[in-house]
Amino acid sequence: MRTRNATPADAAALADVLDELVVSGQRSKASDAEFVRSHYLEHPDLIRCAICEDDEGRALGLQSLKHARAGNPYGTPEGWGIIGTHVRPSAARRGVGRRLWAWSLSAARGAGLVKIEAYIGAENAAALAYYGQAGFETWRETEDAIGKVYTLD
Repeated sequence: MRTRNATPADAAALADVLDELVVSGQRSKASDAEFVRSHYLEHPDLIRCAICEDDEGRALGLQSLKHARAGNPYGTPEGWGIIGTHVRPSAARRGVGRRLWAWSLSAARGAGLVKIEAYIGAENAAALAYYGQAGFETWRETEDAIGKVYTLD
C-alpha cells in the first residue's frame, strides 16, 4: 500500500470508493466524480486530500482535511480543521485509515491547526470507533451526530 496526495485525476477512482460505500449501505450522499472534485479535491478550504492505494494502484480510501470557515455545514468552530474519512468496505481492517491519518496529521501540523473535528453520524459505529482509536474525543452531540475533536500538540 501507498499513501499520497490525491489530485483531480483521481476523481473517478475516489468516486469508486464512495460508490462501494453506497452499495454497502454505509453512505447515502453523492458519490460521483464531480462530487469528489468539488467536495474533496478542489474545495476552496482544502488543506489536503490523501489517497491510499493498493500495490496495483486501486484506491482503497481517502481522507479530506479542510479549514473550518465561518458558516461551514458542520458547525465546526472557525479556525479548526474538518476531517472526513472514507475507506471502501472491501479494504476495511487493513490499516488504510491509519495510513491516511498519519498523512493528514502531518498536513494539519503544517497548516498550523490546533484542533480537528470529525462530525460523525451517531449511527456510524465504525467511524466513531476509528476516530476514537485515532485519539479524537467527543466534545459535542446533536440528535443525529457526534462531534469528535483531536487536539494537536
